[in-house]
Amino acid sequence: MERLTIDLVSDVVCPWCYLGKARLELAIAEVQDEVGIDINWRPYRLNPEYPPQGVDQKASLEAKLGGAAAVARAHDMLSGLGREVGIAFDFDAIKIGPNTLDAHRLILWAMTEGREIQDRVVTGLFKANFEEGRNVGDHAVLLDVAEKAGLDRTVTATLLSSDADKDTVIAEIDAAQKMGVSGVPFFIIDQQYAVSGAQTPEALANAFRDIAKSKAEARAEMN
Repeated sequence: MERLTIDLVSDVVCPWCYLGKARLELAIAEVQDEVGIDINWRPYRLNPEYPPQGVDQKASLEAKLGGAAAVARAHDMLSGLGREVGIAFDFDAIKIGPNTLDAHRLILWAMTEGREIQDRVVTGLFKANFEEGRNVGDHAVLLDVAEKAGLDRTVTATLLSSDADKDTVIAEIDAAQKMGVSGVPFFIIDQQYAVSGAQTPEALANAFRDIAKSKAEARAEMN
């Protein structure tokens, strides 16, 4: 069985990224007997200018999307797409638009414990923001997510209170942007292939099959 590594560039306040994660999981389930998939979560910030305390989510979105009606339309569409994959978006519950730098530091630290722990942290952050309306820029919320995912709360609190890895996260985002990433989710597969946006499970599964086949053929030619 071929194995593929996906570097998944995303932000935890991006609804399309949450949708993309759920669709990716369905695609992985579809090809599980054909292709092995390893996921590395990579940072991106949709709103790097937000202050540490965050902003008024409603006002910010209305300014960005062109008014309350536009926001309502976007949320209705996303809520419907979310229901198809088991996501219970509760956009009305989100009061604070957070700065996500510390959330990305947490995701980075989780990777030192392995991909499973990192995935739990990412899932916890998406759920906290989009389904529970919790502020994922708040250290207390981040510590709850970390502890539930299996990380040591005291160690994580110490790290969050420092500047540890802020430069690392920002440098990763800069590198992604220099590669041409201007929106998320963005899938980089085996550091060779790029897939942009929250593709359907079928589209992702077919892409994985095609890339795995190409990889196998290239290996056969080398032998």
